[in-house]
Amino acid sequence: MFPDFFDIPFLHTYGVLVALAFLSALWLIGRLARRAGLDADAVLNLGIYCALSAIVGAKLMMFIVDAPYYYQHPGEIFSLATLQAGGVFYGGLIAALAVAWWYMRKTGLPLAKTADVFAPGIALGHGIGRLGCFSAGCCWGVPTHAPWAVRFTNPASNQLVGVPLGIPLHPTQLYEAFAEFLIFGILLWRVRKPHPAGAIISMYLVLYSAARFTVEFFRFHEQGNLWGGPLDTSQWISLALFAAGGIWLWQHRPARVPARA
Repeated sequence: MFPDFFDIPFLHTYGVLVALAFLSALWLIGRLARRAGLDADAVLNLGIYCALSAIVGAKLMMFIVDAPYYYQHPGEIFSLATLQAGGVFYGGLIAALAVAWWYMRKTGLPLAKTADVFAPGIALGHGIGRLGCFSAGCCWGVPTHAPWAVRFTNPASNQLVGVPLGIPLHPTQLYEAFAEFLIFGILLWRVRKPHPAGAIISMYLVLYSAARFTVEFFRFHEQGNLWGGPLDTSQWISLALFAAGGIWLWQHRPARVPARA
């Protein structure tokens, strides 16, 4: 929609919103860490490490998902379009979780408790980031005649990310942004109440994976679905994360108090 920020050359709206997403998430995580009695400096350092690893992981997952394309066009791996692409979020999430696990073991931060303070920040940052996707035109949806369909008309968006122009599309970026902001609100409300360590990150995994699984049905996928089946890579990952979060919540559900006779 608006790939350039106030028509300033080389200042893309996507980059501005991603930076805002990172800073907002980091500020919130720092506040929640102090409230939870954690070492705020160590938690903020962890946030920076996770952000850097997420960038690398998202790019690697993009190369894996689009392997046939990059195999046929190896020069595109180092192109400007690839450099500017956000990558696949799940790749970034998996890489960030791996780095977080390593860093928390190294510094002695409690794993589940620290993950809980990160969950609302991840949801907030991801929601803002999806607004950046919408501004750039990436991660677009399939054609639709729904009354809320959007049409991308800026040639810069087509040149930058390849989104088709003038065609009514599902605004999948806004679907996911709305879901993330809703999840953020739920998690922020829940994290302020007594909860077992690990409950908030597990809720995030369940809620986000359910939202992402649904949105993927309305999103355009040039590479097609994994193994030619009905589900794409992100949906299979969503199912795995939903199961992981759901199993944890089920195992740690509040015990029922037997009714008195």
